[in-house]
Amino acid sequence: MANIGIYKHHPFCSEDSASGVSNAMDHFHACKYFDESDITLSFLKQFEIIVFPGGIGDSSEFANLIHWRKALAVNQYVEEGGRYLGICMGAYWAGSHYFDILRGVDVTQYIKRPNADINRSYDTVAEIEWLGHKEEMFFYDGSVIVGDGYYDTIAKYKNDEPMAIIQDRVGLIGCHPESDKYWYDSWNYMPNKWHEHRHWKLLRDFVDKLLVP
Repeated sequence: MANIGIYKHHPFCSEDSASGVSNAMDHFHACKYFDESDITLSFLKQFEIIVFPGGIGDSSEFANLIHWRKALAVNQYVEEGGRYLGICMGAYWAGSHYFDILRGVDVTQYIKRPNADINRSYDTVAEIEWLGHKEEMFFYDGSVIVGDGYYDTIAKYKNDEPMAIIQDRVGLIGCHPESDKYWYDSWNYMPNKWHEHRHWKLLRDFVDKLLVP
């Protein structure tokens, strides 16, 4: 059982996404929430993984939410052996303009990519392939990984670009495997897309891969 720290700053890293991660990990790993005021290198080192989840904010809000010294602490945490999981917004924040913890790759909007099957921001599901299996996963302006650096691809979008990757100690997911049933119930066209917690297991499996030395 790993100690997992989950960043929460509603709505930019939302309560819904943070609690979804915690609920998915329940009974498998020990989760604790933290916020910007907690971020120091010594604080982060109590966790095997820190999670920056999704939210409704724009990545341009980063500078208003995370002081540069706090961002440096996250960067140092990863450099010194810590693991980082970024989901949607948190995946964007792993990129070169933010925590800068990737090597040879960066993160951008899927909806602006060539041949993207979703081309505007709204709650929907994306058709993906997760380790060879077709899934429809909750999506809201999710991220895609671009560049020629090395990484292990865990999932791909319909246009064959990487949706979920692991690069050393950094794991990124553009969609929302932590989504819960009520996320779908609020939209008339999505109740039949509920994954019945199947995607929570995919998230746990992803975390287990990230934990491997």
